[in-house]
Amino acid sequence: MSILDSKIPEGPLADKWTNYKNKINLVNPANKRNIDVIVIGTGLAGGSAAATLAELGYNVKTFCYQDSPRRAHSIAAQGGINAAKNYQGDGDSNYRLFYDTVKGGDYRSREANVYRLAEVSANIIDQCVAQGVPFAREYGGLLDNRSFGGVLVSRTFYAKGQTGQQLLLGAYSAMNRQINRGKIEAFNRHEMLDIVKVDGKARGIIARNLVTGEIERHSAHAVVLASGGYGNVFFLSTNAMGSNVTASWRAHRRGAFFANPCYTQIHPTCIPVSGDHQSKLTLMSESLRNDGRIWVPKNKEDADAIKAGKKKPTELSEEDRDYYLERRYPAFGNLVPRDVASRAAKERCDAGYGVNKTGEAVYLDFATAIERYGKEEALIHGNHNPTEKEVYDLGRDVIENKYGNLFQMYEKIVDENPYKTPMMIYPAVHYTMGGLWVDYNLQTTVKGLYATGECNFSDHGANRLGASALMQGLADGYFVLPYTIGDYLSDDISTGKIPTDTPEFDAAEKDVEDRIHKLMNASGQHSVDYYHKKLGKIMWNKCGMSRNATDLISAINEISELRKDFWENVRIPGVNDGLNQELEKAGRVADFLELGELFAKDALDRNESAGGHYREESVEKSGEQKGEALRDDENFKYVSAWEYKGEPKDAVLHKEDLVFDNIELKTRSYK
Repeated sequence: MSILDSKIPEGPLADKWTNYKNKINLVNPANKRNIDVIVIGTGLAGGSAAATLAELGYNVKTFCYQDSPRRAHSIAAQGGINAAKNYQGDGDSNYRLFYDTVKGGDYRSREANVYRLAEVSANIIDQCVAQGVPFAREYGGLLDNRSFGGVLVSRTFYAKGQTGQQLLLGAYSAMNRQINRGKIEAFNRHEMLDIVKVDGKARGIIARNLVTGEIERHSAHAVVLASGGYGNVFFLSTNAMGSNVTASWRAHRRGAFFANPCYTQIHPTCIPVSGDHQSKLTLMSESLRNDGRIWVPKNKEDADAIKAGKKKPTELSEEDRDYYLERRYPAFGNLVPRDVASRAAKERCDAGYGVNKTGEAVYLDFATAIERYGKEEALIHGNHNPTEKEVYDLGRDVIENKYGNLFQMYEKIVDENPYKTPMMIYPAVHYTMGGLWVDYNLQTTVKGLYATGECNFSDHGANRLGASALMQGLADGYFVLPYTIGDYLSDDISTGKIPTDTPEFDAAEKDVEDRIHKLMNASGQHSVDYYHKKLGKIMWNKCGMSRNATDLISAINEISELRKDFWENVRIPGVNDGLNQELEKAGRVADFLELGELFAKDALDRNESAGGHYREESVEKSGEQKGEALRDDENFKYVSAWEYKGEPKDAVLHKEDLVFDNIELKTRSYK
């Protein structure tokens, strides 16, 4: 078992990044014109990286499986992006953002990376405003902020419930400028199926044109992965249906270590599952917890009556409602971190207090906020004796201005008016904190192969705070990678064009073609979705919101058997040399079937509870924190990085010890 070198610079935490940038090697503008970079994925991390690298002068090729970079899953992000600008004057700072992020991740993230993230966060907002991103503004014209779970300040910048879409349009416009200049060559509807290594360095990719089926070779001096997370290993998740692990997993099979695969975020505010017909779940932004109060009935009789349709939630008095987050966590209330809120909802529903037909839903109620805002608006308008209707109408207008598109989306899906009837929500798989291991430079264990955004592991530890995903993706793409990749590429200024007619490209292309041939020639008994759903149920039931050794051992064996059956019996109609979406899905599910086993192996190995990884054997047994996640800092204060050795069961564990020189590790209390 080896200890990984994260290449963290020496010196005080607040000076590391500045001093590091002052000392690294650079590539001059004339030489940048002779260097090629491939970027896989064009969401916020990939789009910002591609635009910035091209602006610097590199020749960039971008690849995405969507028909346009605007369709990247980043577009689905709703609530906001964090930055330590302290516009509210409520005590925020770089250090507090850093501290909240490390604490929120249950002290399982790398200090130096997180401080750098906090340090560049303010620059992100300035960059996006310059691009024309329409952030919400308060009455004086300054950018507005709201709060998210796990923090005591307001640092989240937002554009109603469409923040991801607006940020992505900003990055896409920057990309388009470079496409028009000829500095970016965009390959849409292409999927990366393998990494090509030459002399131990990533020197290109094998990609499939998803329209024609043609297998293509593309070379570069460095490859950047920005391909998102792997939440769809659970089948049902808030991720776009096409979101997958293939790019990361292909890199893993070529030598890139996979870190903390078991760290998965369960988001507490999603529209509940309604039946087996569903193919995905819908997220309701965490920003709603600023004004919505979460509750279940105090009495099981009331919960049963609501489930049976004999009683409406609005008929229950305040005394008959259990605002369980406010009761259990008075300091943070409804704004506890996502893992805490999710487990609390599951606990109430498992105890029999769930409120939909399946018993797996709680309420998110805006009646109190509507009344509060209505009375405030009435006073602003000089109405000191408003009627109930006037209060409601004025308050509703405020809520609609803040969250209107989210309420509209909920009503279209559920067919209930959330202004008048509380929303129903339940936790669902959302984000993955695990991913490819990277050092301080964002380089994987393969030279010349970089990973940015959600597909790397580095910043969020065991649980991501809300609104930090957009922050990390844009920080990596706009302000970190463009510096660090130059240090590596400075050795390539005389290398010249990387040829594709080499044995390494021949071998990689043959591997891709052989795999496709094997998929197309299985016996054809079951569809791809048949296997994906089976895998998802194993993952949710045995590797989901809570985990134990017995279930994890069972999951490892079941996934291994399912994978064997998949390769023998999957059915893929159509042909391989043309448009074939079932073939696309099959390749992605094949990778999920390997990742799922490694996920369970990692969860079994980490016999502690940390953030979203909740081992039933490791919980607080008594006292104020009874039932909460119990870390084991003595034995598990490290990053688990797995080396590919064939079957997932044979993966070799490497460790990066986490050092905390600037934060005292303590119980992560939100009471």
